[in-house]
Amino acid sequence: MLTRLREDIGCVFERDPAARSAWEVLTCYPGFHALQCHRLAHWLWGHRLRWLARWVSHWGRWLTGVEIHPGATIGRRVFIDHGMGVVIGETAVIGDECTLYHGVTLGGTSWNKGRRHPTLQRGVVIGAGAKVLGPILIGEGAKIGSNAVVVKDVPPRATAVGIPARIILGERDQVREAKAEKMGFSAYAVSRAEDDPVSQAIHGLLDHAVKTDRRVEQLLALMERAGVSVADEAATADKFDPNYLGKIVD
Repeated sequence: MLTRLREDIGCVFERDPAARSAWEVLTCYPGFHALQCHRLAHWLWGHRLRWLARWVSHWGRWLTGVEIHPGATIGRRVFIDHGMGVVIGETAVIGDECTLYHGVTLGGTSWNKGRRHPTLQRGVVIGAGAKVLGPILIGEGAKIGSNAVVVKDVPPRATAVGIPARIILGERDQVREAKAEKMGFSAYAVSRAEDDPVSQAIHGLLDHAVKTDRRVEQLLALMERAGVSVADEAATADKFDPNYLGKIVD
């Protein structure tokens, strides 16, 4: 038990630069308190003391703002930062070294008995407000962006963003991972430069349209210099406004 407490305190220092002392973590960190309550509730649940387990879980929720069903399985060195509004369902499985921020939901999408909540493998980071729903698998080292809604499996070391969440893979992510490792822990699972993939695609189209517009204008100018008459419609056509569309998709 003391070993687990030391591990829990140690992972807070690793992932929260605001932590200043072990006493502060022991007395002032609701995510830490929620995990300790859950360990007791989970032990009671495993020994078929179901009502008592739920009662302990209920009081843990009242004290910390973190609701963890006593049937949920949580690994070692898990960190729940801030904690308020976190909900973890009965059949959820959270692997070692995972990090959850406030407002995260590991929920179900069915009223049927059996497995209906997500499984997080080792080292998963879930950003603030994200909803991970259903009996899906979030691969090792994956990141879920803030406020994302994930309803499908996420491959290891991938990033999921958006509503519904889309998976970002490829060389760009490898560069991001390398940079993230140099910078340290990414508090909200996505960097400040991270953007929704659909928004990025639209911005790419806008850039291409701007270049095309400039080339057309250059061609019209060359034709006029060469004495070729340019139709009034072409000369007075409405100009493309990328700034306006860019604001819409930002």
